Amino acid sequence: MSGTRPRVAFVGLGWIGRHRMEGILDLVEPVALADPFPEGREEAAALCPGAQVFETLEEALATKPDGVVIATPSAMHAEQSVAALTAGCAVFCQKPLGRSAVEVQGVVDAARASNRLLHVDLSYRGTSALRAIHAAVQRGDIGKVFAVDLVFHNAYGPGKPWFYDKAQSGGGPLMDLGVHLIDSALWCLNFPQMTCTTAEIYGKGAPGLSPDAVEDYASATLRTEDGTALRLACSWNLHAGREAVIEVHLHGTEGGLSLTNPGGDFYDFEARLHRGTTSERIAAPPDPWGIAMIRDWATRLGQDASFDPAAERYVDLARVIDDIYTKGAR
Repeated sequence: MSGTRPRVAFVGLGWIGRHRMEGILDLVEPVALADPFPEGREEAAALCPGAQVFETLEEALATKPDGVVIATPSAMHAEQSVAALTAGCAVFCQKPLGRSAVEVQGVVDAARASNRLLHVDLSYRGTSALRAIHAAVQRGDIGKVFAVDLVFHNAYGPGKPWFYDKAQSGGGPLMDLGVHLIDSALWCLNFPQMTCTTAEIYGKGAPGLSPDAVEDYASATLRTEDGTALRLACSWNLHAGREAVIEVHLHGTEGGLSLTNPGGDFYDFEARLHRGTTSERIAAPPDPWGIAMIRDWATRLGQDASFDPAAERYVDLARVIDDIYTKGAR
């Protein structure tokens, strides 16, 4: 590093990009801000008066940062991540890292070749609720996990048009929301091989999408190599009776664990450990989980910017999503 703190460029300065940036200003030195839209540049520049302001990633890379935070539309993630890694920068990228396993593999290969740190903002791993569940599974608190139920229903849909363009987004709620659910299960179960057995993909209440359309409802059944059964359902614009229904339930031979959003919003989660008819809360809000993953990356960047082999897990995640889309298209 060239100074006491890593020098970081921020590319993509919409709400989430600025939020993640604010979350690490005490850990890094912001040297470059890039966004094609002046509104995002102006708001970010007010938070980082010493940073240079640009429109493109290429201009930001010319400042030779130690790391790059990417919060642009999904279609740009893989290409921009490869460009930053090839330039010798560590990368923190919003999910999804790529629109397919092929794209994700290309990014991971670039990270390995450049020996640079690569993290993806799979932000639910940062919640105290999921971290408590992960720790409980690793300790064996509920015995062998034999089934997992995963739900993320959003009463709204994304506000930006590019989400509904498959070429730009890669898919609908499965790509947007299901990625968190599948990653949560893979992480808690230590990344077993997972395959999709059945899948249903719907658009506006009807199955059988055209190749360039995105779904608004997806469900799937999956199975791990050691026999754990998983059921997944996720959607946009569902009549859910609340803003969102977000649930992760792990069923074990000696107990159960659950993550829920009891208030029906997108931000506050609790975790519970179940024994028969009793239930104990093991994590609860308030919890500033939105910045937890980027703070982990920034801290690691300040200590060791070399390639982390755990990045290979991003390919495993992308392959499961590809599998669901393939099975659902039949």
